[in-house]
Amino acid sequence: MRKQTPSQTIGPFFSFGLIAGGENDLVDERCVGERIYVEGRVLDGQGQPVLDALVEIWQADAQGIYNHPSDPRQGEVDGHFRGFGRSETTDEGRYWFKTIKPGVVEGVDGQPQAPHINVCVFARGMLIHAYTRIYFEDEAEANEQDALLNSIEDADRKQTLIARRESSADGLTRYCLDIVLQGNESRTETAFFDP
Repeated sequence: MRKQTPSQTIGPFFSFGLIAGGENDLVDERCVGERIYVEGRVLDGQGQPVLDALVEIWQADAQGIYNHPSDPRQGEVDGHFRGFGRSETTDEGRYWFKTIKPGVVEGVDGQPQAPHINVCVFARGMLIHAYTRIYFEDEAEANEQDALLNSIEDADRKQTLIARRESSADGLTRYCLDIVLQGNESRTETAFFDP
């Protein structure tokens, strides 16, 4: 007698299937631009760490060029910068990346977009991935002009995308931003966007 196939695979298997090691370091010694750390925690609505999430980022290089065929300036991209990375969360829900601070990107309407990092979050129980962005608190003037950031009317929700600037032990700048998957009275859910 055949048994019924389970309706859902038990998982996730991010560590096993998507992380081999080093995916969260996007730079090499020849990469152009200011090297930074981007880090934070992935939290649920109760403020508890999400231990088995995967945070995926993609971003422009220091000149604002994506390493992607649809970027019209593709031929000028920094070949030593990957522009794409993954970080699994630790037992405290922590993720981190060593990358460069991205440059200003031209939007589809020709308007400049503030330096930002695109983020996709995968986690158990989420059938649809969550998409958001990370902006930088020391880019206040550019942030004020960014159309997507300013499409968020609630000031508290807008702040969920602004990473705090801090120093690190090795001299690189750290930008810290927690990603909250579900809001409640004490925590504001991160602003997420349709893909």
